Amino acid sequence: MKNNYDIIVVGGGPAGSVAARYAAEKGVSVLILEKDREIGTPVRCAEGTSHEGIKDFIDIDPSFIDATINKFCLVSPEGERIEISLDQVGYILNRKVFDFKLAQMAANAGCEIYTKAYVNGLLFDNDKVAGIKVDYMGIQKEIKAKVVIAADGVESRVGRWAGIKTYIDFRDIDSCVQYTASNVNDINEDTLYFHFGQSYAPGGYLWIFPKGGNNANIGLGVSGAAGKKKSALSYLNDFMNKKYPDTAILTTVAGGVPCVPTLEKIAAPGIILVGDAARQTNPLTGGGIASGMIGGSIGGKIAAESILNNKPDFLLSYEKAWDDRLGKRHVIFNNLKEGIYNFSDKDFIKLSKAMSKIPYEKRSIGGLFQKALMNNPKLLIDVAKLYFTK
Repeated sequence: MKNNYDIIVVGGGPAGSVAARYAAEKGVSVLILEKDREIGTPVRCAEGTSHEGIKDFIDIDPSFIDATINKFCLVSPEGERIEISLDQVGYILNRKVFDFKLAQMAANAGCEIYTKAYVNGLLFDNDKVAGIKVDYMGIQKEIKAKVVIAADGVESRVGRWAGIKTYIDFRDIDSCVQYTASNVNDINEDTLYFHFGQSYAPGGYLWIFPKGGNNANIGLGVSGAAGKKKSALSYLNDFMNKKYPDTAILTTVAGGVPCVPTLEKIAAPGIILVGDAARQTNPLTGGGIASGMIGGSIGGKIAAESILNNKPDFLLSYEKAWDDRLGKRHVIFNNLKEGIYNFSDKDFIKLSKAMSKIPYEKRSIGGLFQKALMNNPKLLIDVAKLYFTK
């Protein structure tokens, strides 16, 4: 580990690895520091993503795909199932393998990677971020960098040390918990299942994502306000005891997922934030794999160009580039979330009955939103915008 790099990336998840690779491919020196002992673990994710969302960043490989998805199933509070064909293929990933391969691609591009490297502070030069402090294998080091890329997750400590407000109000963060369960025998391996209703997940939803071999990720997210009254774990256990009392629980993960638009500030002199650190997750679904990689690719390229052209202020253009690419779209998704997740059980039952009257071949996700929001013209306009926003 040298004492000086052009770019240091803190965090070896998808956003961090992609940012590092895109920067290294332009010829700058890049270091990735990951606090855990292994890239890709532990997995804190439902692992769902779309083909379109990842194809530009990695060649699709069966080794990191547990299931290929082409249907969506809405389950009403009464248990009625409404299946909808998806316009594009999706995947349930094996994140351990997927993340590892992304890191390998970064290494092949010239990045250095160290695990069990705990970043515990920043270096500054006249109020500009100029490097990091790290505990690596019990040895404290200071490493200088022209740019630090914070990819260290929700409520980024690295961003906070740089003076960026990464704190999130509990009302804006969903409390989530997930089991990977075996012997789940009543689902199709090409279908995503979503349960809505106050008894399942108030202010959010419950998901069942097939993992192959009768295994599935079963989890839910509830709004911060609902989670204060009854824990997400209690809601999930109620569902499992009722629906899958005989399944074996293979893994358990829990955490908070920010379901709000991107942070107002995701760049400052010498530093940018990518992925969950910047809240680049989709506010409607909580998904962040593809959007984090998009943010990482934009940030990595801009960071490298700012160094190669000796234009430090160019780094600040990252905020607008992200906003133009996905940030504005995430504001629309947030509006839709506010319109849908406040539905009562009666609203969801009414929606499922309306969709059931539509022939399967004519159902679509866009049509689902239109039915759901037919009494809210403003949000219907937002649905329309999604089809024209690139």
